[in-house]
Amino acid sequence: MDRWLIRLLFENRNYRFWFCQFVGWAGYSLVTFLSITLVDDNVSWPHTAHISLTAVLGILTSWPLRPLFRFTFDLPLYQRMLIAIVAVLVFSGIWTVLRVVIFAWFLGEEAIWNEFNYWYFGSLFVFLSWTVLYYGISYYELLSLEHQKLLETSAAKNQEKLKRLQAETMARQARLQMLRYQLNPHFLFNTLNAISSLVQLSENAKAQKMIELLSDFLRHSLEQDGVENVSLREELEYLNLYLDIEKARFEDRLVLEFDIDPLSREASVPVLILQPIIENAMKYAIDESEDGGTVRVSARLVREHLLLEISDTGPGIGDADILDQRGIGLSNTMKRLETLYQNQYSFDLLDRHGQGLTVRLRIPFKRAIQEREHAGAHEDSVLCES
Repeated sequence: MDRWLIRLLFENRNYRFWFCQFVGWAGYSLVTFLSITLVDDNVSWPHTAHISLTAVLGILTSWPLRPLFRFTFDLPLYQRMLIAIVAVLVFSGIWTVLRVVIFAWFLGEEAIWNEFNYWYFGSLFVFLSWTVLYYGISYYELLSLEHQKLLETSAAKNQEKLKRLQAETMARQARLQMLRYQLNPHFLFNTLNAISSLVQLSENAKAQKMIELLSDFLRHSLEQDGVENVSLREELEYLNLYLDIEKARFEDRLVLEFDIDPLSREASVPVLILQPIIENAMKYAIDESEDGGTVRVSARLVREHLLLEISDTGPGIGDADILDQRGIGLSNTMKRLETLYQNQYSFDLLDRHGQGLTVRLRIPFKRAIQEREHAGAHEDSVLCES
């Protein structure tokens, strides 16, 4: 019942006005009875009935002030104050006349007009208080309405921002997924070509081993589908599945070196970030050299960044455009880094003048566990907000 009344008063302005009218004039009757009638020991039905009836007349007399004040509410301040003062003077006089006449009628006496000034002063105070309360409540309601509109506008903007962020996130994930899916066919094409060459050379044992290694690699790739970041330790494990295939191809022609700082192993890195770079090194530094070569992978922490370097002993890049020369692998790697880190990464190609090429990546250091917890918390907050 209480909640129903509160909701009704909150939703309907007219109900609020009449509720305040009845409560206010009932309070006036109670204060008058306690401060005058009871103190003067005039507790009789004429005096009590007079108080009640004057309160009813006060409700009726003050009611016209509401449409008057609402009609003049948008006028300049000095005009509103002037109208309010005149209205208080006039309606206080009307109410005073009614009080005096009703009082004389209840007591069966002549009206005490000689005390009109005393009664009129009390009426002025009551109607002035009524006017102050009316304008105070009206300005409070106006302020609350503006605040509510501001909150609704802010909520709408936040909802729109959330939708835009969700759309950007989905577009970003789709772009990253597309870049990853471009890598697998590229790698498969090279590997299947190698297997085909082994079959043509009747090296069936090597071909079978490569098929088994390729199967393991693809199985692991499917398990990683949908995962964007892993620890460097997991990335190196994944890289070794690929390198096992390359070792089967090149045997002694391929020398691998790893220099991994133990502190960097739990750093978060984009999944498959090393494989396309290594694949290019295999193609241009190992495959095209009769004696093969060396590929070196190093990782260490530098301040708040993870520094990754992949070096080979191939011919380097010379004056050629490495991205045009070496194709989709390096290009996709740069696009993924740009999408993931914006301007918080670096990707450098260092030509060692005929002695090989070093690809250097610098990305912000985050622990893989923290990265996953952050991603999970972000997904939970999006679900809660939506």
